[in-house]
Amino acid sequence: MARFKKGESGNPKGRPKGAINRSTEQMKLTIARAVNSSLNSLQEDLERIRKEDPEKAIQLSTKLLEYTLPKLKSVDMNAQIELNTRIEEITINIKRSGSNED
Repeated sequence: MARFKKGESGNPKGRPKGAINRSTEQMKLTIARAVNSSLNSLQEDLERIRKEDPEKAIQLSTKLLEYTLPKLKSVDMNAQIELNTRIEEITINIKRSGSNED
């Protein structure tokens, strides 16, 4: 016979939301350590690649920029123009309604 009814557990509160299990935490720590050790020699590696193959060095540097500079979102100019037009219309209406009260 089962100790718990279906859908129930011995820990009704369960794991807190967003809590990371130990294996995930250990994996993240291992990856962080590997990345940190790679970063120490990154400058030297890029210099060596630049001497051997300048084009490849530029490609690598460009790819690395994606991780250091934020990506810019494209702006829909039509939406911006429509928004500005609507703001101007509202401003005109406010000015007209304010001048009628004089």
